[in-house]
Amino acid sequence: MDFVDLFPFAPEVGYLSLSLVNFFGSLIPFVPLPGFLLLATMAVGDQFDLHILALLSAITATVAKQIIFYISYGGRKIINEKTRKRMRPFERLVKRYGAGAAFFAAATPIPDDLVYVPLGLAKYNPKRFFIATLTGKIVLSYSIVFISHYLGLSLVEPLIENIDDATPIYIGIIIFGIMMTSVVILLLRLDWERILGKFAPWTLDENNKE
Repeated sequence: MDFVDLFPFAPEVGYLSLSLVNFFGSLIPFVPLPGFLLLATMAVGDQFDLHILALLSAITATVAKQIIFYISYGGRKIINEKTRKRMRPFERLVKRYGAGAAFFAAATPIPDDLVYVPLGLAKYNPKRFFIATLTGKIVLSYSIVFISHYLGLSLVEPLIENIDDATPIYIGIIIFGIMMTSVVILLLRLDWERILGKFAPWTLDENNKE
């Protein structure tokens, strides 16, 4: 089996379709449905321009995350009050390191809404958030594109060359998504007041506006 056989529809997908998949996948809060699998597959070979792929992925993801940020910023309930009260110390923590936290979340494949929603609730500076998120997404997208284009085949194909049926791989991807979602739910249920009280007691101060 070849790498491109995992996603046989990828060569038929155009830039617009990638943008839509990436945008709507990034728009779903807390559920890791990244479009980078499609992005990585499209980056293999020379059918698509690598810079266009990376920039489209970064921009559409950033726009989606900006929407989530503004929904949180406006105070709409995307998490219940009990959960938010439990997360307030974490909210203060990420606000203090706002730009750095937003960049790190954007530049790595972690469930980034765990950082973006608290930043929105904490009324972090929208312009700084946008710049940090876009920069991070550009770094992540270019990393995925270049690794897939130049190393993807040599890294992945030795692992799948003896596989005739891609179903187990698809099941593995689904299981990984479920595991990541479970991690997100666990993090939302943690007692951040107790955890951060030991390492960053200033986050417990209700009068701390950082």
